[in-house]
Amino acid sequence: MASRVEILNQGGFRSDGRRQYELRDMSIDLSQQGQADGSAVVAHGLTQVLVSVFGPREAKMRSQTLHDRAVINVELNVAAFSASDRRRRTRGDKRILELATTIRSTFEPVVQTNLYPRSQIDIFVQVLQQDGGLLQACINATTLALINAGVPMLDFVCAVTGGVHSTSPLLDLTLLEENDIPNITVAVMPKSGKVTLVTMETRLHVDRFEEIFKIACDAGKVIHDEMKLSVRSRTSTLVNAMGSGPRVSGVDLVDGDGDDRMNEY
Repeated sequence: MASRVEILNQGGFRSDGRRQYELRDMSIDLSQQGQADGSAVVAHGLTQVLVSVFGPREAKMRSQTLHDRAVINVELNVAAFSASDRRRRTRGDKRILELATTIRSTFEPVVQTNLYPRSQIDIFVQVLQQDGGLLQACINATTLALINAGVPMLDFVCAVTGGVHSTSPLLDLTLLEENDIPNITVAVMPKSGKVTLVTMETRLHVDRFEEIFKIACDAGKVIHDEMKLSVRSRTSTLVNAMGSGPRVSGVDLVDGDGDDRMNEY
């Protein structure tokens, strides 16, 4: 059913006041959450996701272990209060299983699982608020949580949604826009330029696909800058905390070395 709210007015503004290619405000919190090895709370506008990573650690079931690499497990849970319909989704919900499978398949080629044979990496995704771009928020939060946990990866994975209203491409869609226009979600690796995910749940004309795909890839680089800035800030905080404690003999922490390593990504 078409929305009664105008998606894009004649002045080029969307329903929330943004321009066509303008992204929503992105907030990132990499502080410690419980007993997780790494965690991240990421918000794209009103969509907020918490991801906790445990591992790499010894596999609980030998039957599910692989002798040459680690197994990635993804469990997704949607809070009943996260959406306006207050619908409670169980773990067996088809939509939840589909999202979890998509997240796992997105990160399996990126995480260097070959370094941890016969082990497992558990990723728990908790959806706190939903207002469009749920998959992109889950992927971006998972990237930061894995980095926070010290899990080696080939590159950042940065995701963004895009859609087409009439002939006008839009980026970072809200729930209202997702329900009204055809849309795709693209996840890219900015350093290598490779694409790890392209998913489309609605019909999109082939003539419009290439245009929105390129724009989404460019937007992924912008999100990458924000994510790298947050990782750099978190690393600096931890280094300063270590520096305020007892100094280890023969070891000096130099900020410049850390900056050089971050610039590689």
